[in-house]
Amino acid sequence: MELLKNKSDQELIQAYIKGNEDGLRILIERYKTKVYTAIYVRVKDEFLAEDIFQETFIKVINTLKAGRYNDEGKFLPWVIRIANNMVIDHFRREKRGPTVVDGDGYDIFELLDFAEEAPENKLVKKQQDVDLKRLIQMLPDDQKEVLIMRHFCDMSFKEIAEVMDVSINTALGRMRYALANLRKMIEEHKIAFQLG
Repeated sequence: MELLKNKSDQELIQAYIKGNEDGLRILIERYKTKVYTAIYVRVKDEFLAEDIFQETFIKVINTLKAGRYNDEGKFLPWVIRIANNMVIDHFRREKRGPTVVDGDGYDIFELLDFAEEAPENKLVKKQQDVDLKRLIQMLPDDQKEVLIMRHFCDMSFKEIAEVMDVSINTALGRMRYALANLRKMIEEHKIAFQLG
């Protein structure tokens, strides 16, 4: 398994198709945080996100085993598109749209590990996180999704554009508006922290 860890996504997919289960295991490990976060951002429910995450990888496995995967080495955007479709299917079945959850229900920062800090710095950081969560929830959905995919999922604008099915310029524009809107809200709410 150690030898496979340095392989490309395409090489891992080929290893899995040829019967090496570790190929898929490494791919899931490599991208689980990004895929889970992309789902959670849309459903805002930890248990539902976990269910859809599992359904997404069941579909990935079935597609790979059937020999139908052909995305020129773009594994992550392909998986996130599947995840987004699973989310849409879920809400269609439920016949309702995703609800907007306030800052208390938005746990994206709990997925991130922060370095050990002094207790007073932790308190300040925690309050900043709460404030930022609340402000992010106030952004329009398209801006919120781009911001989260870029900063919390560490996706490139090319990947974001593919997942959202928009041009790179549109993705860049949404990020620019999201940051401008966040800066404006930070000033209005007099929150003391810097936004990149």
